[in-house]
Parts: sequence; C-alpha cells; structure tokens
Amino acid sequence: MTDGQGRGAVERRRAIAGSAVGALAAVLLLAGCGSNDDSAGTSEATVSVVASTDVWGDVVKQVAGRLAGGRVEVSSIISDPDADPHSYEANTQNQLALSKADVVVENGGGYDDFVDTMLKTAHNAGVQVLNAVDISGHKAPAGGELNEHVWYDFPTVEKVADRVASALSRADRADAGTFAANARAFVAKLDGLERSEAAIRKAHAGEGAAITEPVPLYLLQACGLVDKTPSDFSEAVEEDTDVSAGVLKQTLDLFSSHRVKVLVYNEQTSGAETEKVLAAARSNHVPAVPVTETLPAGEDYLTWMRDNLAAIGKALG
Repeated sequence: MTDGQGRGAVERRRAIAGSAVGALAAVLLLAGCGSNDDSAGTSEATVSVVASTDVWGDVVKQVAGRLAGGRVEVSSIISDPDADPHSYEANTQNQLALSKADVVVENGGGYDDFVDTMLKTAHNAGVQVLNAVDISGHKAPAGGELNEHVWYDFPTVEKVADRVASALSRADRADAGTFAANARAFVAKLDGLERSEAAIRKAHAGEGAAITEPVPLYLLQACGLVDKTPSDFSEAVEEDTDVSAGVLKQTLDLFSSHRVKVLVYNEQTSGAETEKVLAAARSNHVPAVPVTETLPAGEDYLTWMRDNLAAIGKALG
C-alpha cells in the first residue's frame, strides 16, 4: 500500500469478494462442478492441497515431507514476497484450484475471506477446510479486535500441523504414518523456536517494543516484550486509514523518550506514517526489525522464523 490508495480493509475485502463471485461463470466453464476424484483416499491418487498463503502452504509441505510435489500436490494462492495479502484480488485460476482441492488451509479471522467466498461457489462438497484462527482458539479481547496473524504464534502452528496430518491421512490412508511422523518432527523444531523465545524472554521480559501493524505481536509477546504502540496507530496503519496528529505524536514520542528498545515493522506495507516512525527510530538509535506476512524468497517457515527471532534478539542486544 502506498499513499493515495486510501481504501480501508473492509472495502478491500468487499472488492475481493466481488471479484471472486464475478469469476465464477468463467470457472464453471473450465471446471464443471469440480468434484473430487473418489480415488483420493488411496496412496496412488494425488492429494490436492490449496493454501491461502505460502506460509500455510509450507506448513503443509513440512507435514507431507518427501511426498510433497508427488502424491501430495501443494499450491499457495499468495506466494509473492512483495504482495500485500490484505489487498489480494482472487482470480479464476484460484477458483479452479479450490474447486478441485481435497484439502484447503486458510488463515481465517477475516484475513483471507476471499477463500470462503470462492468455496461457496466451488461446488466442492468433499473438501476438508482447515481454518487456522479457528484451530488456534484465539478470541478477540473484550472491546478489541482479534489479531489474525496467528502464523506468528508457534502453539497455533503446532495445532495446524497436527490437523494437516489428520486431513492428509483421511485423503491418503496408506501414508498416514508418514504424515504423523513428519508432523511430530516439525513440531519438535517448533519447540526449538519456542525455546529461543524463552531465552529472549528471560533476558528482556518487560522491555518496550513498537510496531507499525499487529503482524508480529504474538511473537513479541512470547518473547516477553510489551507493545507500547497506541492501538489507534497500529490499527489505522493496518486498515489504511488516517492517523490523527495526536496519535502520531504519541507514537513518535516512544522513540524520543526511549520507552521502546526495538521497532518491529511490516515491510510489505508503506505510507507516510510508517516512514515517519522509521525515521524516528533511526534518529533516536532504536533498532528496526522488518517482518513480512508471506515467506521471504528462498526460505521455508522454520528458517524464516529463526531469522526473525535472531534479528529481534540482536536488536535487543
């Protein structure tokens, strides 16, 4: 997002939903009813998995292991490391993939509503749909909004991996043991990431952090850091709405008063307010750590999160 693209998240999601519905007629010509092959429960058949983003797509690949790209075909709708998932516009190819999928993994929580919109018209009665936010058990706080960026919450990712193993096992019973073993191995590596969070928490619990959007909050909270950013600022940046002069000043004052030790910002979005915050961090010698909503090029989920934790630990010193 850049200045001048002043559409809020609700308007963007409505536009995405409209695009998805408008694409249906073309897809029906290509896919018919798009029902699954009845042989999907055997090891000889290909299990088709569609994920809303490459983050969840990679979790599926970790669980599928050596079968990914072979008996388990995994595709991710959003895989561009420079893309902003909030403003993604679904297309007919996405609808076709969803109409033929055996398993769909979506983030949920309003993050990728286009998936649900397209599934309603995909005529794919047998598809297994895994919603990460629902699986997480996270709820919106009283009077607040749910933080839907649950892939930064390792306990949630563990739960999703277990559910992926179960879904793949239902679609390919012969390889159920492989999926279960791969999920256990992946969860063990996630436990290692949680130990890294605990090490940061032990050294820096209670220290202040600033954000531009709520994207990394689960990770920062697990590291024991306290978000000092005015909620009106981070919510406005995420929703692409105006930030009042008073709220902006409160945010910039965090750096000049040294109430925060680190700024963790979403580098996939930009705007005047974000640039002012980055400038304030630089001028007051507060380290800034970039994070993203999709996988950086050439990285898998585990490497990505190891890098994020290493960068935060280094910034805190």
